[in-house]
Amino acid sequence: MKVSPKKRVIVSVSNDLATDQRVKKVCNSLRALNLEILLVGRLLADSMELNRPYQCKRMKLYFNKGPLFYAEYNLRLFFLLLFSKVDVYHSNDLDTLLANYLASRIRRKPLIYDTHEYFTGVPEIQNKPLVKGIWLSIEKCIFPKLKHIFTVNPSIAKLYKDEYQKDLLIMRNIPVKQDLGKGKTKAELGLPEDKRIIITQGAGINIDRGIEEAVEAMQYIDNTCFVIVGNGDVLPQLKERVKELNLEETVIFKGRMPYSEMMQYTRHAELGLTLDKDTNINYRFSLPNKVFDYIHAGVPVLASKVVEVKKIIEDYQIGLLIENHEPKHIAEQIKIALNDQELRALWGQNIIRATEELHWGHEEVSLQKVYRQLET
Repeated sequence: MKVSPKKRVIVSVSNDLATDQRVKKVCNSLRALNLEILLVGRLLADSMELNRPYQCKRMKLYFNKGPLFYAEYNLRLFFLLLFSKVDVYHSNDLDTLLANYLASRIRRKPLIYDTHEYFTGVPEIQNKPLVKGIWLSIEKCIFPKLKHIFTVNPSIAKLYKDEYQKDLLIMRNIPVKQDLGKGKTKAELGLPEDKRIIITQGAGINIDRGIEEAVEAMQYIDNTCFVIVGNGDVLPQLKERVKELNLEETVIFKGRMPYSEMMQYTRHAELGLTLDKDTNINYRFSLPNKVFDYIHAGVPVLASKVVEVKKIIEDYQIGLLIENHEPKHIAEQIKIALNDQELRALWGQNIIRATEELHWGHEEVSLQKVYRQLET
C-alpha cells in the first residue's frame, strides 16, 4: 500500500531559536499532527546548540541589527521559502511576514500568521517615525488579506480587531504541563543557601521592565537574594548600579540559558517578579512567559498592574500587585509576599489550581483545529 508523504510546514522566526519557547511548543504541537517541520531562524555568535526532533536551519547573516538585518533576513528567507518543499507557511511576527506572504502568494500555499506582540507598538521604534512607518506599511498591506492569525492574549487581539476588523485566535504562551523532576540544590546552582531567593527571568531584561527599581529595592531587604536570569539591553546599567550600591552579594546575574536550566533557578525562588511599566501600548497589554513559568514552578508572583498580568493575579489569587515603581514600595511588597504566611498558604493552594488550568494542552487546541481544517 502506498503511504502518503507527510505534509511539510516551514515555521520561520527572526531570532536564533534557542530560547523561543512559544515557537518550540508550536512545532511540537504540529509534529503531534504528523506534520513534517522545518524551523528557520538565524545563527548568532553566541547561539546555543539546538537539539530538536525536527529539522532546523539557522542562517548566518552579514548584518545582525538595524534595517540591513531585516532586509537581508527577509530576502534570504524569501528565497528559501520559495524554493523549498512546503505545504504550509507559518510566519512568526511582522519581521518575517513579508517574505512568507510573497512566497505563499507565488506558491499558492496557505499562510498561518502568529503575532507574538503588538509589533508596531514596541518601544524600540516609537521614536523612529521612518522605521515605524515602514513596518506599518507592511502590516497594513498584508494583514487584512490574512485568513488565519494567532496572537498571545485578548487585549492584543482587540487592538488588531479595532484596527483591521479581523478576529484573531488566542494562543497564550503558557508552558507545557510537565513534571520538572528532581531539582539541583542551591549549592549546585551557586546560590546562597542562607538567603531567600526572589527572581526575574527571560529574554526581555530591558528598559521600563521595572528591573532597575527592583534592584534599588534590594537595599531595603535583608537576607534575600535577587536572581536575574536572562539577557536584555538594560543589563550593563543594572550591573553598574549593583556595584555602586555594594549589592554584589545580594543581586546575582545569570546569563541566557536553556529553559530547563533556567527553571532550576526558578524552583528555588519564593517570589517571581514581573514589573513591566505602562509606558507604551505593547507593555500595557503584555503577558510575559515568566508569569506562567513562575506558576508552573509553584512560585507566587509580584506584578505591576498591566492589564493581562493583573487579570491573572487577581483571577487566581496567586500573588501581590504593586501600586507604583518606587523602590521602597516594591521592597515593602516583597517583604509582605515573603513573610505573610497566611497569604503564602492561600497562594500555594491557588497555584495548584492555576497549574491545572493554565497549560499548553489547552492553548494548542485552536492551533490544531486550524491545521486540521487545512487538511480538508
